[in-house]
Amino acid sequence: MARLLAPGGCPWDREQTLETLKPYLIEEAYEVLEAIDAADPREHCEELGDLLFQIVFQSALAAQAGRFTIDDVVTTICEKLVRRHPHVFAGLEVAGTDEVLKNWETIKAAERAEKGRAERVLAGVPVALPALSRAHRMTEKAARVGFDWPDVDGARQKVAEELGELDRARAAGDAASVASELGDVLFAVTNLARKLKIDPEQALRTATRRFESRFEHMEDRWRASGRSPNELGLAELDRLWEEAKRALSLPGDLSPKK
Repeated sequence: MARLLAPGGCPWDREQTLETLKPYLIEEAYEVLEAIDAADPREHCEELGDLLFQIVFQSALAAQAGRFTIDDVVTTICEKLVRRHPHVFAGLEVAGTDEVLKNWETIKAAERAEKGRAERVLAGVPVALPALSRAHRMTEKAARVGFDWPDVDGARQKVAEELGELDRARAAGDAASVASELGDVLFAVTNLARKLKIDPEQALRTATRRFESRFEHMEDRWRASGRSPNELGLAELDRLWEEAKRALSLPGDLSPKK
């Protein structure tokens, strides 16, 4: 990296700033996720390297500006891991995962207080996170201070309640209310996912991948028939969809196979 940024190095790299590198950081992180989903170890290894390059790149730019170095980055995370795992490094006894998470939040709150930041329960969830992931993290943090349904049934009933409010907003023809209530439905479903110990982001990614595979199966069939989707009609498309569901066995698909 130092060679790339040195005089006589790469012109493109030498033109980059922290601002211009932001999209690449996000892109590389998502490519790591794709490699994990594909269960391809070689691709996963390569994509982790690409992500690591972004960390090294940003650290090199920061070092040029006299802010910090890559060594500072590594030292900081090592110190943080030790500080936030007293049950591993300092002999603290814990009863299980729930207590570990509560201690983690307590330690983070103390760290924020030392830095002069407001000690808010929901602090620390990046605004730039995908909305589904951010909602999930928000409900996790709220639950750690006791603001939570006692069981899954309560969260499930909330989904039904929010769907009812959405239906009433639709019946009233209020577009703004419909959008607001739909957001509440999505948030309630995200909370239900947390209670079920399911990552909603991953669940939706899997469902979307399942939809893509089934739709492409349908597309292969209608192309083979020489007809367009409009020529087939909804009834025939629905038949092809059911055929795709029977033909494809995908992770997480509990549909009955006929």
